[in-house]
Amino acid sequence: MRPTESTEPAPVLRRLVLPALPWLAQAAGGLVFALGALYGLRQGHALFPRGTAGWGLAVLTAVLIAHLVAPGRDRWSGGNGSSAALTLAVLLLYGWIPAVAVSLLVILAVALVRRPHRRQAPLHGAVEILGISTAALVLWTCGEHPTVEEPWEPGSWDLYALPELIAAALAYVLVTRVLTWYGDPGHREGPGLLARAALTRQGLGGAALLGIAPLIIVVAVNTPVLLPLFAVPLIALDSSLWMARARAEEQLRDPLTGLPNRQWLLERTWHALGEAESTGRRAALILIDLDRFRAVNDTLGHRAGDRLLLQLAGRLRLALPRGAEAARLGGDEFAVLIPLTDSATSAQRVARTLVAALGSPLDLDGMSLVLEASAGVAVYPEHATETEGLLQRADVAMYQAKRDRSGVEVYEARRDGNTPDRLGLLGDLRRALQAREIALHYQPKVGFDGRVVGLEALVRWAHPERGHVNPEEFIAIAETSGLMPVLTEYVLETALAQVADWRAAGLQVPVAVNVSPRDVHTPGFAGAVAARLARHGVPPGALQLEITEHVLLEDPQRAADTLAGLTGHGVKMSLDDFGTGYSSLVHLRRLPVSELKIDRSFVARLAVDPEDLEIVRCTVDLAHSLGLRVVAEGVEDDETWEHLRDLGCDAVQGWLVAAAMPPQEATAWLRARGPGPAGARALPAAPPAARAADEPAAAGSLPQPGEAEEPVKPVK
Repeated sequence: MRPTESTEPAPVLRRLVLPALPWLAQAAGGLVFALGALYGLRQGHALFPRGTAGWGLAVLTAVLIAHLVAPGRDRWSGGNGSSAALTLAVLLLYGWIPAVAVSLLVILAVALVRRPHRRQAPLHGAVEILGISTAALVLWTCGEHPTVEEPWEPGSWDLYALPELIAAALAYVLVTRVLTWYGDPGHREGPGLLARAALTRQGLGGAALLGIAPLIIVVAVNTPVLLPLFAVPLIALDSSLWMARARAEEQLRDPLTGLPNRQWLLERTWHALGEAESTGRRAALILIDLDRFRAVNDTLGHRAGDRLLLQLAGRLRLALPRGAEAARLGGDEFAVLIPLTDSATSAQRVARTLVAALGSPLDLDGMSLVLEASAGVAVYPEHATETEGLLQRADVAMYQAKRDRSGVEVYEARRDGNTPDRLGLLGDLRRALQAREIALHYQPKVGFDGRVVGLEALVRWAHPERGHVNPEEFIAIAETSGLMPVLTEYVLETALAQVADWRAAGLQVPVAVNVSPRDVHTPGFAGAVAARLARHGVPPGALQLEITEHVLLEDPQRAADTLAGLTGHGVKMSLDDFGTGYSSLVHLRRLPVSELKIDRSFVARLAVDPEDLEIVRCTVDLAHSLGLRVVAEGVEDDETWEHLRDLGCDAVQGWLVAAAMPPQEATAWLRARGPGPAGARALPAAPPAARAADEPAAAGSLPQPGEAEEPVKPVK
């Protein structure tokens, strides 16, 4: 069943009738009470029996009240249990007036002693009056009119008495339980599991009523002095119902933080989606995960971690907007449900507020700790139309926020590697790597003297059915699926084989290969690269690895060790996409790189944007002061070339020089270049075939997606 196919009453009934139900019940109960009391006075019926039976019932009532209001024993549940069994017995034996008196006396006593129940006392009283009246009406229909003066004693019961007893008891239980459930907002808005648990308790209570109430009647008529002894089984009934309720609530509550748990979240979200559908609005689910919380547990111990989780749960409660609900899914993962929201942007703002609240310093025995969090947002119905799907989409967005270090991300289908289409593409990518269908194209990097300083290897995939697959798409799939190391190994192997062929043909040109943070964090990566160089007979200086500053964000020490190992083997390192991260200047000091590549986002507008021009100027000066070569990406026109030359940039890469070319065309391009005079500008354009193969949909480099290329412009 879809979560929007609710088994509850129709949406109109939920929105209009149910909120008014408590007032309607109280009004109806008050009217029935007035009419019943007036009728009893006119008929002159006694309020309560006298003699031993009356005293026995009074003592039993007093004992039950004492049990219900005793300190630490808040087991009142709106008339269900011991008081209901006694009320039904009095109704069957003595009629409507004494039953109402006993029931209202219990409710009044509990309300006076238990302050939290005072607000609900009028509703509970009205519900009891309506339930007792319905049962009395059933008896009256069956021809039974018990009163204090003329009780319905067991001696007069015939063959039809049993179905009459059952019908009256069912009427009482049905009316009181339904009205109590739908009249209490806490019940009405609770998840389905809680509803099922409550219905189970009510079934147990109804069965107990059928079993105990007739026994109370028999003892009241024959041996009334023993009536107080019924307190023992009635109290036991209360205890069993209370424990059943407690167990049901424990199933929905996290024992550490007191927040609702995953089961509660799923059930509550199920109802929220139905509400959102009925109102034509959106609902949002936010998934929050603490960053590197495992390190806290490993360093300080799990007890300290639990104390921090308690603090964070408290902060989460305080930061929730009106109407939102929080839950703990387990470990260091929390969820927030926003039942009604205007847009994904609104939900994203809420998520940022929550992440900021969790990120402020925590106190642990005088020690200040700062824990960062990442959050993913999924919105109904844009991202999913059912509960599990919404949770899965929020989870994908949350892990995207972790990878990007962005704090909060809204789900985007194009970045989700778990859709059926992407899973199919993942299988195709595995087969393509095995069948060597993935090709490398090479884009030159050229100095301002016309000398080729290197080539960058870029992946291309011509799918047999889909055609050219955008590298941004399949590289993202490789990153999220764990296939990235296999793809990197394939690219390194192919690129080194090509370098060896070029060197054998007298073309001494280094090749750059992009590697991902996952590659750098893989144990033994530096040694594996060195082994491949040796196997192909390629000197380490002929290989350059392009990295981004993100390699230092997850595991700085392991990344530093790997990079040191690579440079120790003689492999050159280049820092790609400089200026697009959060702290490039800080990381630049820690990365053993010999080259810095200015991102195309700054290069593209430096001829028209003074700010970009100044950024590039400062970057070039900074890199040169550190002894680094500077390469500008995305150079497409003469004016940009001139600006970069004047700024002192060392080399350029882009369509003004050449597009990325297949190996054969790259070989021809290199041979056509020749030695070239110093300061040469007459660079040949990429061959037509290379331009056709380098359309925007097929552009991209490994493993930084998003570097789409445009049609090649011939060089003048």
